[in-house]
Amino acid sequence: MPNENQNPTPNQAINLINIESLINSSTVRFDVLQKEYQEQKSMLDALLENDTEYQEVAQEAGKQAKLKTIAKQKVMVRPEAAHVVEKLKDAQIQLKELKTAMSDYLAQYVNLSGSNEIEGIDGVLRKIIYTAKLVKGR
Repeated sequence: MPNENQNPTPNQAINLINIESLINSSTVRFDVLQKEYQEQKSMLDALLENDTEYQEVAQEAGKQAKLKTIAKQKVMVRPEAAHVVEKLKDAQIQLKELKTAMSDYLAQYVNLSGSNEIEGIDGVLRKIIYTAKLVKGR
């Protein structure tokens, strides 16, 4: 919906109605496809569950996975592993914070410059894009 400060033109209002219609029809199509996907996945899971050879191999793979987990846990309790894990966590936090800050900087740049392109220090022209996602309200 437009901001209260903006007075939409008739074309903008029509475009908004059309976009809302596209969003709603896409949402319905998404729900239908998701349901079909789940049904097909359930059918495949049932086929695998009823196949003796697959079940035997899966059971053996499960045993091997448990052995792998035990071996990994042994390595992870070492001080050098704990140190590396801590560094990884710190790096993930810093990357997430930097990504959020960069998003804010880019939005400010677009608002101030009116352009959705920026030239990097390497001379490469980059386009600023936005990703939107539709989530259910609480």
